[in-house]
Formats: sequence, structure tokens, C-alpha cells
Amino acid sequence: MTINSESVIIITGASSGMGAALAVLLGERNARIALVARRTDKLLEVAERVSSAGGTPLVITADVSQEAECASVVQATLDAFGTVDVLVNNAGRGNRASVEDTTTADLDAMFRLNVYSQFWLTARVLPIMKTKRSGHIVNISSFAGKVGFPYNAAYVAAKHAVVGFTASLRAELIETGVEATCVCPAGITTDWADVSDGGPIGDVFAHGIKASRTIARERALPLAPLTRMISAESAAEMLFNVIEGGRTDDVFTHDDTREQAILATSKRCVLEDKMLPLFLGMRQAYEELP
Repeated sequence: MTINSESVIIITGASSGMGAALAVLLGERNARIALVARRTDKLLEVAERVSSAGGTPLVITADVSQEAECASVVQATLDAFGTVDVLVNNAGRGNRASVEDTTTADLDAMFRLNVYSQFWLTARVLPIMKTKRSGHIVNISSFAGKVGFPYNAAYVAAKHAVVGFTASLRAELIETGVEATCVCPAGITTDWADVSDGGPIGDVFAHGIKASRTIARERALPLAPLTRMISAESAAEMLFNVIEGGRTDDVFTHDDTREQAILATSKRCVLEDKMLPLFLGMRQAYEELP
């Protein structure tokens, strides 16, 4: 799919980070972009950047964890642009809690935003795309959708669900002309880890990594394999290539994460042993942090 001035793209979670960076890239191709998020002020800032880049933005303030608002997002896009060519299900939020500290309300919130929103929006754009025999659904999961991490199990479970949803969606879409891709990013330099439910999960990772070095040294273990953070702009470039590239395997944005994901499904004990210093360090951080 070649992005141009006729292309219509919906991006959820477009007010910052990877979603905002992708919107600007698409704007440089003169695309028409529905920018969806809860923060109107931030969306307006992104819309200005998209316009300056050459695109046509549509600001839609919505909470996609609500089914009715997902329906409104699609309708508003159709009213403004007449069609939908690409849906980027990017909206998401993390959490910080052990399994026993996670409430039913916490779990529900994680799934409504990270999973249900993708299902609801996808279901509403598919008839349009199937009629045209053209379109692309891009579902943002996470490296945590392939590999488990402690103290954010509700988020990890939700992102695993995104992987499964996308796999089933792809099976339904065979030979329809519509593509679906699951993207699994690891750490990106945004505020995501600072605004997770229950407190900043980024603090648990940061303190856990520091503690893991001591644990590894004391136990004569190798350091846990960690990936370097990448910028939102770098991740957005990969997403852009996914949109234009068509059918592909699940996409990993960070070095070595594909290999770790494969290990998680084939030799989970081996991966857990490799990650032991980090997991123990995160336990220490979770128990000590306020």
C-alpha cells in the first residue's frame, strides 16, 4: 500500500509518543489522518505538526476503552473522509501490581483499553475494507505480549491477548485483500512507563535493573539480556514501513527480542533462567518502592 493524499488512516493513542510520531510521518505523505486520544490539547499540537508536514488531520477526542466511543471514532472518520484505509490500534496503558494486588477493576481496565478497543474498532472498519478488498489493520502489542515480566501481569496478559486476536484476525482475512499485522515493541523513550496504573512501572524496571547487577555478581550469574530503548521516531518509521509493506510476520522493533520471544515459546525455563537476576531485582524493587 502506497500512502498518499487519498489515504485515510485512523491512529489511536495519537496524542504523544509513537502514535504522534507516526502521524507526522504520514503527514509528510499528505495523508488524511484521524488523530484519536483523550487529551484534546495534545491532539491539537499533533494536528498542527501533521498540517505543517503536509497532511490533513482530524482531531477526535475519545476514550476508546468505551465501545460507543469506538463506534463514534469510525463514524466521525467516515463523515470527514468517506473511507478508512488503515487502522493503527496504538492506544494502550500499562499497570504496576503483583497478581495478588491486582483488582478486578484493574484487570478490566487493562483489557478494555489494550484489547477490547482493538476488537471494537477493527470490527467496525472491516466491512469497509472488505468491500474495497484493500486495507491494513496494525495492532500494537508489546514485547510483553510474547514474554512475561513480573508486577504488571494484567498488562502482559492483555498484550498476549492482542497477539492471539491478531493471529485469528489474519486467519479470517486470508484472500480478502485486507492485511493485519501485530507489532511488538520493547522500550521506547516516551512517558508510557511513568503513567501506568498503580504507579510507574518504569521505576520497578529501573530499580530492578540496578539491583539485578548486584544479584548477578553475588550469584556469579550472567546479566539478564536487556534491550536498548529506542526513540518514538525510530519506532514510527518501522510502523510506516509495516503499513506500506503489506503482509509480514509479527514485527519486533528491538534487537534480539524476536529471538527471546521464540525462546519463550520453545524453552521458557531457559529464558526464565537468563532473566533470573532481573526478575529477582524487580521483586526487590516492587517490595521496597513506595
